[in-house]
Amino acid sequence: MTGAAAVSLSILAAFMVLACVLGIRAGRGRRARRDDGDDLAEWSLGGRSLGFVFTLLLTAGETYTTFSYLGAAGWAYDNGISALYVVAYLGIGMSVSYVLAPILWTYAQRHGLHSIADIAAHRFGAPWLNTVVAVVATILVLPYIQLQITGMGVVVASVGYGAIGLGVSYLVAFVIAEAFVLLSGLRGSAWVSVLKDVLVLATLAAVFVYVPLHFFGGYGPLLERLVEQREAWLTLPSPDDATLGVGWFASTVLLNAVVFCIFPPQVAGFLGAASPQVLRRNAMVLPLYQVLLFVPVVLGMAALFVVPGLTDSNQAMFELVRQAMPPWALGFVGAAGALSAIVPMAMFMLVIGTMWGPVVRGTGRVAAVRRRRLAQVVTLAAGVVALAMTYLFPNALVRLSLISYEGMAQLLPVVLLALFWRRMPVSAALAGLAAGLAVDVALVASGHDPFGGVNAGVVALAVNLLVVTVITRLRPAETPQGRLAQPEPVPGSVAGTTERR
Repeated sequence: MTGAAAVSLSILAAFMVLACVLGIRAGRGRRARRDDGDDLAEWSLGGRSLGFVFTLLLTAGETYTTFSYLGAAGWAYDNGISALYVVAYLGIGMSVSYVLAPILWTYAQRHGLHSIADIAAHRFGAPWLNTVVAVVATILVLPYIQLQITGMGVVVASVGYGAIGLGVSYLVAFVIAEAFVLLSGLRGSAWVSVLKDVLVLATLAAVFVYVPLHFFGGYGPLLERLVEQREAWLTLPSPDDATLGVGWFASTVLLNAVVFCIFPPQVAGFLGAASPQVLRRNAMVLPLYQVLLFVPVVLGMAALFVVPGLTDSNQAMFELVRQAMPPWALGFVGAAGALSAIVPMAMFMLVIGTMWGPVVRGTGRVAAVRRRRLAQVVTLAAGVVALAMTYLFPNALVRLSLISYEGMAQLLPVVLLALFWRRMPVSAALAGLAAGLAVDVALVASGHDPFGGVNAGVVALAVNLLVVTVITRLRPAETPQGRLAQPEPVPGSVAGTTERR
């Protein structure tokens, strides 16, 4: 191992230890101080007591994954400004959450629910629907765990100048994430998100200023060079893929912005908040947070001139940093990138476990403890499956990730629309879900995504809604008013809504 690798890896290792200690200590004593018997809510939702700061960092933290350091820069390296769809949909989705997040929070708070799976089950009065939604969501979320494990491997390999293999990096990411999520749940993720976001803000700001100055003398010369030599990277469609045009961009932004509000890790952040007011304040601030995503996009295009011809475009940003900055600085950037893999990975595993917890029926303390234990077992199992797939079949779940967000969109009628549409029966919701998933899988598998220039998920959702509408008109249900979305309670009138930091 070279001296440079030893320096950068030492800094990275120090932050990994700090993250693990911080995450594990976050939940100490919390369960013992609660007497409401809802162990699952304490573990998976932080006792529904997270205030503005923690909710902000936790929700924002789910948008800064390894994609921020690897995928966004790599996408821009290959496809130019089409990568800005991420900035657009996250900003719009967070704005939409101003309306939708308090509705989901109120519904879950009133009925003691923990995830999109039991929200759907309660709305239709069908406990078995919890399992159906949990199965679909688990399949669609699992690829994100593997992507974060893989991203962690790439980060560590880059920071260590190749001294540490990918296999060891995968295992380290898995162990750290499982350690604090199993013991501390959502609260552990929230505390580690504080550390992660401080590092993300500091490193992206430093890289944003230093790298263009180092290689180009400033942003003016960089942008002039882009306009003169890489004009195709500044327009749509993408220079690498003609299907990524304006229609794809607009439809993808629209679809992902709405799905953002039912994506399980985001819903966990919503339901863990202390009050709807916390969520509204977050929705006003969070879109501004996405401005930072311009950094990897711009640097990805800058890498076209500094490291042309990369076989793995995901290495674009780290190659820039490694060539421009000293090893200790690379260590800090690597720590931010690694934490950007570990925190979301922990959240993805946690929400999968949370969806399965309510499968245990019954009331009382014993049933509550069993629900939490089942959720923790499933959380561990989800991580083990993703880790094993990363080693054995590295491309299997990654291929599934092509339909993950589009597939999640097919749950919109089941989880969200049904809260307002009294006549929708469970048969319509299930038929629409099945039709939407079938259409999306067929389009993606046949190479028709985009379809006619439109995101395949939008086409599938249109079919989904058509099926739901037809069946609802033919066989309308009489849903009790108590199972629909209700006005939120007056502040202070519901136990547990007092805001705490």
